[in-house]
Amino acid sequence: MLTGKLVRVRVARHKIHPQYINVNDPNLRDLADNLLQLFRSMVGKTRTEMEEELKDVIGDHPSQLVHQGLAKLLEDRCDFEIDAQHAPNEIREKIFLLASTARKNQTFDRANIIQDVALHFLTSPEQIEQTFFADLRDEQRITKFTDLTPEQLLNRYNVSLVQAILLRATHVRVEVYGETPSRYRQLFRSFKFHRLMFEVHPLANDGHEILLDGPMSLFQSTSKYGLQLALALPAILQCKRYELNAKIIWGAKRQEKTLHVSVTDGLRSTTIDYGDYTPPELVSFAQSFREKITDWTLSQAPEVIPLPSGVWIPDFILTHKSSGVEIPLEIVGFWRRTNAEKLYQRLSQGLASPFILAFSEQNRVDQEETQPSGNIYYFKRTPIPSEIVKMANRFIGIE
Repeated sequence: MLTGKLVRVRVARHKIHPQYINVNDPNLRDLADNLLQLFRSMVGKTRTEMEEELKDVIGDHPSQLVHQGLAKLLEDRCDFEIDAQHAPNEIREKIFLLASTARKNQTFDRANIIQDVALHFLTSPEQIEQTFFADLRDEQRITKFTDLTPEQLLNRYNVSLVQAILLRATHVRVEVYGETPSRYRQLFRSFKFHRLMFEVHPLANDGHEILLDGPMSLFQSTSKYGLQLALALPAILQCKRYELNAKIIWGAKRQEKTLHVSVTDGLRSTTIDYGDYTPPELVSFAQSFREKITDWTLSQAPEVIPLPSGVWIPDFILTHKSSGVEIPLEIVGFWRRTNAEKLYQRLSQGLASPFILAFSEQNRVDQEETQPSGNIYYFKRTPIPSEIVKMANRFIGIE
């Protein structure tokens, strides 16, 4: 993703306008192609070697922000590893220990110390020299580069501009129209996949309004939450007709600005659709539930549940084997007290049947006291299936 100093925008009064590039510009196509060829040849080289070669292609002048931004996006697609047979910190510890002893005895000789350390680790002095600082960032080696086309890189640049701006958002409002029920479910589930705090409300003309909290509205976890919000953007871009409006805190004076993005901007998603994916913690919970619980079954919630105040997207359906009673369960991602209470009230007023909400203390973004409820379960790291079932049993009269 683009860093703050690489983000190109134009600010006009209260609006932020991302400075998109023309993905059909032949000069930019050539630049993208040259950068891709360079990164394809970088596998096996260190960061320092990569940065030296990049200087010859893009330079380091402030006017070359597009060049530097494209290079940053390609660097993000590299895997880096420490190139060392032994742990560099252990080698340094041994060297410093021997050097300290030698200095006290006035017998310090660097070559002899390196030789002794090499014998200790059953390797060569050359390997010790290479490993000494191998864990430093500049000495890490590129082991893999995930390739893409010049067109995909240029499109990714434009998307990254918007993602970087959204890291400074307080609130985001998205309107989506004309999608199939399946696409809407995938869109909503993509927000759940990224554990975002959001509400969905139906609109006229087969549309839905999604209201998302921005990272700048939170008291903590802003970086982590902001990244998840940015990563959810491609799912919106896969819709045929959408409008995104965000309130942004911008500049040294932290003034509120607005960002508007729609299909007319021509942004194209180059990532897979996360709509059918499940967060790892939910996969772990489901596996544990099915291994340990015998009188209830757990299945993924197949549908979006309509409410008078909007819709609800639970994660699972608990089904009691003998009675057939079904209880929807949502394991909430990021949350704060106001969001939790609002969701609880919406479900209490809109559902005639029982439900369960599970809140992770690790994903909490405030410290305000919450009111206890028989529908709400708080957990530390992973929901405990037996505790969830204990709540479900109470709903059907089993203690």
